[in-house]
Amino acid sequence: MLWPGTVIGAVAGYYVASIPGAMLGVLLGQVVDRQLQLRSWKELRERLKGRPTLRNDELLFIMLGRLAKADGVVAPGHIQQARQEMHDLGMSEVTQQRAIASFNRGKGGQDDLRVSLERLGSQPHATEGVLRACWRMAWADGRAGRHERELIVLWGSWLGWSVARVQALSSDYEPRQRPLASREGAYEQAMRLLGVGANTEPAMIKRAYRRLLSRHHPDKLVGAGASPAQLREATERTRELHNAYTLIREQRDFR
Repeated sequence: MLWPGTVIGAVAGYYVASIPGAMLGVLLGQVVDRQLQLRSWKELRERLKGRPTLRNDELLFIMLGRLAKADGVVAPGHIQQARQEMHDLGMSEVTQQRAIASFNRGKGGQDDLRVSLERLGSQPHATEGVLRACWRMAWADGRAGRHERELIVLWGSWLGWSVARVQALSSDYEPRQRPLASREGAYEQAMRLLGVGANTEPAMIKRAYRRLLSRHHPDKLVGAGASPAQLREATERTRELHNAYTLIREQRDFR
């Protein structure tokens, strides 16, 4: 691959001192490419426009923030999943603050991530981890919507992955499906899960949901020696609570 700095150095060196100058220009250009992490002409154009290269952790959390907001509302499950990703990455307080800022930035959906993702695509060890984190975020509220799926497939293509290969990762994070006889049956099951009745006031339903969410939150297990299986179970439980609360709100028509 001919990187931008290398090409520019070779051309400039040849113009100044013919072949010896071109050879020196190549060496200097390679140093510039490594120092500035320039791997394509697109990256060079981004730099010339004053757009700094995103760190891998910043890029990841911008992507997660955009997925969380893809369907219009950031659910508690999305926030919980973002915290879990920070924990799993062993982030310090400083890097967590940077991740939170990137997550919030991602919710705005203003960043063009193609150049950054194509650069990341040259790091095969990192691409799968990023895509898996994206699927975890997409399923964090119990469902992966059309916009979330389209974004992940698009990002995967920029990382050099085929559509089928990207989509194959989704099944690892899809919540277990439980058959329900009908929507009415699902509604009754949701009320039982939250411990409320058909005549319970909306404020009481909301209070019950928040109390249960706090009790079963995976963050309660962090630092307590919990196994990965216990963390997954707690995550699944909070997803069930969120889905139950969402169904009751839709059925009862309250915010």
